Amino acid sequence: MTEKDTFYLTTPIYYINDLPHIGHAYTTIAADVLARWRRAHGDRVLFLTGTDEHGQKVARAAEAGGLDPQAWTDQIVERWKATWAELDITYDDFIRTTEERHVLPVQHLWQQLYDQGDVYLDSYEGLYCVACEQFYSPEELVDGLCPIHGRPVETVREENYFFRISKYADRLLEHYRDHPEFVRPDTRRREVVSFVEQGLQDLSISRSSFTWGVPIPWDPRHVMYVWVDALQNYLTAAGWDADMERFARVWPADYHFVGKDILRFHAVTWPAILLAAGLPLPRTVQAHGWLLVGGEKMSKTKLTGIAPHDLVEPFGSDAVRYFFQREVAFGQDGNFSWEALVERYNADLANGLGNLASRVTAMVERYRDGVLPGPGPATDAEVAVQEAAGRAYAEAAAALEEVAYERALAAIWRFVGAANAYLSERRPWDLAKAGEDLALDTTLYTGAEALRVAALLTAPWLTRTAPALWSAIGARGELAEARLPGDLAWGGLPRGARVERVGALFPRLDAEGNVARRAG
Repeated sequence: MTEKDTFYLTTPIYYINDLPHIGHAYTTIAADVLARWRRAHGDRVLFLTGTDEHGQKVARAAEAGGLDPQAWTDQIVERWKATWAELDITYDDFIRTTEERHVLPVQHLWQQLYDQGDVYLDSYEGLYCVACEQFYSPEELVDGLCPIHGRPVETVREENYFFRISKYADRLLEHYRDHPEFVRPDTRRREVVSFVEQGLQDLSISRSSFTWGVPIPWDPRHVMYVWVDALQNYLTAAGWDADMERFARVWPADYHFVGKDILRFHAVTWPAILLAAGLPLPRTVQAHGWLLVGGEKMSKTKLTGIAPHDLVEPFGSDAVRYFFQREVAFGQDGNFSWEALVERYNADLANGLGNLASRVTAMVERYRDGVLPGPGPATDAEVAVQEAAGRAYAEAAAALEEVAYERALAAIWRFVGAANAYLSERRPWDLAKAGEDLALDTTLYTGAEALRVAALLTAPWLTRTAPALWSAIGARGELAEARLPGDLAWGGLPRGARVERVGALFPRLDAEGNVARRAG
C-alpha cells in the first residue's frame, strides 16, 4: 500500500481578476520559505500555487478588457508567473482552474456527491458581493456594504443546487475538538468553531446567471460556484481521480496557507466537502493576517494595492522576502510602509549580514591574499560563536515548526550579531599589527565559517545573496545541495579555500523622502 511521503503545502489559488499585489506576495513568499526549508532537510516537497479563473468577477473583468474570459485569463496568468519568478518562488506545480486536469475531477467529485444525495435543487435569494463571489446575511454587512471590500452588494435570486453542508456540522466540530492544529492560530480556530456552532446553512454550489465556470455535469444549465470549483485544486494537483498512487503519496495536505478573509471557505466549506467525499482532511489550515497600508487592507479601488515589482526594483527580491517575514508575525495583521522597509533593510541586511561579509572577506584578502587559513586552537571566544550557531539553528527550526518566521529570523540574526561582536572583540587588525599570526588565522577562519553557517541558515529567505556568499567564501559544492542540520557542523570550510572580497552585499539605502532609493 502506498503511503504519504511528501510534504504538501499550498497557497490559495489567486483570483485572477487583477494583477498581484504585495498581499499575494506575502502569502506566496511564506510558502516558498517553508518549502525551501523542508527541501534543505532532504524532504520530498510539493509546493502548489496557481490561479482561480472562473466566476462572475473574472467574466466582468474580461468583458471590460474586450476579451473572452479564456483569452483574458491566458494573458493575465503570465503576469502572475512573471511576478513569482521575480521573487524567486520555487513552486513545484502551478494549477489553473481552466485546465482539463482540474475541470474533469471537479465534475466527477460533484457527480459523486449528487448521486449520494448530498446535493439538491432549490431557489435562493441573497445579498451577493461579486468581488468576494460570496453571499452575506444583512447582519454581516457593514453600513450596508461588503465587510471585506466596502462596496455595495447585489440582491441575487436564482435557482441553484445546494450542498447539504449542515449535515456535516457535528463532524466538523468533532474534528476541531480532536485536532486543534487543524486551524491556526488559536484565535482563528475559536472563530471557526463559534461560526459552526451557530448553525450552518446549506451552501449554494451553482450559478445560472452566467456561463463562465465548470458546467454542472448532470445539469449543464448551471456552472459551479467559483469557490466550490476552486477549493478542489488542492485535490486535483495532488493527483486525485487521475493518478491515485501519486495522490496517496501526497494527500492530505500538510499546510493550506490562507488569508483570514478566506478562512471559512478553507476551514468550514472545504473540510465538509472532503468529509462528504470520504477523503482525509488537511493537517493544518494556517490563516495569516492582512498587510495593511495606511491602516487599511490593500485595495485596488483605493489605490493601495502595491505591485511586488515596485519593491523589488529598488530593494531587490532578497530584501522584500526578508522584510515581510521579519517585520510581521505570520497570523497577525501588519502595517507596511516604505520607511519601515528602509529601516529594516539598513539595520539588519546592510549593517548586520552585509557588514559581516564585507569585513571578513576584506580581511582575508588583506591579510592572507584571499586564501583562507586554518584555525588554531579554539578559545572561549570561538567556542561561543560555535555555540551561537547551534542555538540559531535550534531556535529557527523550532520557530518554523510553528510557522513563526519572525522568530526564526530573529534567532538567525542573533547569531549574525554574535559573529560581528566576535570580530569587534578580537580586533584582527590589531592581531595583524602585533604579528600574532595564529590568533589572526583563527579569527579569520571563525569569521568565514560564521558566514558559511549564515549562508546555510538564510538560504530560504535570501535566495540570491546566500548562494553568492557561499561561493565567495569558497565553501564546498553548491549551496542548493547542502543539507540541514548535518552541514551546519562547525569546520566545514576547507583550509586554503579561495575567498573573494564581496564588498557591499546590501548597499545602504537613502531614507530621505517617502520613496527609498539606493544610495550612491
